[in-house]
Amino acid sequence: MTSAARRWLFWTPRVLTILFAGFISIFAMDVFEGHHPLGQVLLALAMHLIPTGVVLVSLAIAWRWEWVGAVLYAGLGVVYVVWAWGRFSWDVYALIAGPLLLVGLLFLVGWRYRSELRGGD
Repeated sequence: MTSAARRWLFWTPRVLTILFAGFISIFAMDVFEGHHPLGQVLLALAMHLIPTGVVLVSLAIAWRWEWVGAVLYAGLGVVYVVWAWGRFSWDVYALIAGPLLLVGLLFLVGWRYRSELRGGD
């Protein structure tokens, strides 16, 4: 495996996870609509950012143990689809669960080729 392929396989799931966390954090901005007391806004913001926290904690774990990351991200994707089933159209499921499943797959591939990723050419 070339050096560029090793770098790509190592960094892609991590960068995608950070981008995904930023994407789902955008949905927390709806707490600023209307006129509510600061305490209610902060509580609502914290609650809306729980999924982002779960994704980032999963990344911290997956950074060290790729196989755990593969299981966590695949599990998060499946849990989202099961939880939200029937509420949205298929494109919403693909938009949220798709990146989670992709990142899980990339961590699985990274774990599978771990020795090559850590070794030289």
